[in-house]
Amino acid sequence: MAVRARDIGLRAASAVVLAPAAVLAIWAGGFWFLGLMLAACVLLAIEWAMMSAATAWRLMAGAVGLGLLAAVISAHVGQLSLALVMLVFCAAAAGLFARSRGQEALDAAYGVLYLGWPAILLIWLRDGNTAQGLYWTVFAFAVAWASDIMAYLAGSTFGGPKLWPRFSPNKTWSGFIGGLVAGTVAGALLATFLDMGIGPVWGAVLGLAASLATMAGDLWESALKRRYGVKDAGNLIPGHGGLLDRVDGLMFAVVVVACGRLIVILLAGHSG
Repeated sequence: MAVRARDIGLRAASAVVLAPAAVLAIWAGGFWFLGLMLAACVLLAIEWAMMSAATAWRLMAGAVGLGLLAAVISAHVGQLSLALVMLVFCAAAAGLFARSRGQEALDAAYGVLYLGWPAILLIWLRDGNTAQGLYWTVFAFAVAWASDIMAYLAGSTFGGPKLWPRFSPNKTWSGFIGGLVAGTVAGALLATFLDMGIGPVWGAVLGLAASLATMAGDLWESALKRRYGVKDAGNLIPGHGGLLDRVDGLMFAVVVVACGRLIVILLAGHSG
């Protein structure tokens, strides 16, 4: 019990330090948000390279990181289609470079796509300095954080049957259900108080979908870490491991929330 309490305290302390910086960058938008995204891409590229290509991680981090930075900057200046095309070509280039250095081409290429796809969508979701962009970005972060935090607390408190013991022996069904409930409630509340163009019912549905994606992202990264034989993606954040360990669920949630916003935009255009 003492170890668990100490772990929770360490996680909380890390969140208190890091969360305000993320919130301020999200709120400010523009170049501040771009700066946050570029810094995150650099750190994630390093963690991915150290996890997937430990013997040549500096070279692989450079290859993956350059691809991510190019795609994110393209998305920031409003060239979303170019960013998506560039992401594919950068993934192929990273794979070829990795192969030329005796590393696994698929690992490098997948790293660019795995990290870059949600990064581009998050830039699109924030949509510069618009209020709608802020609301939808807050929705994605809040639902993912609520799901992640409640899953950890419920799993730690109630325990019970394991969710996927082969790849993630610490995750339980109680944590999974707690995370889904938290994400659904958070989605309904945010849709009620933020002018997102959806009501609380659809907010709850999108919150449930995003919380499911959050859990899926967490489990997927656990499977990746098991494949590469590492416990954590890094040690940047005390109590959490690496940055990838912190945003794995958010990356999947962003994709779902971006799809939700796209549907709202298309429906509004059709009705207009």
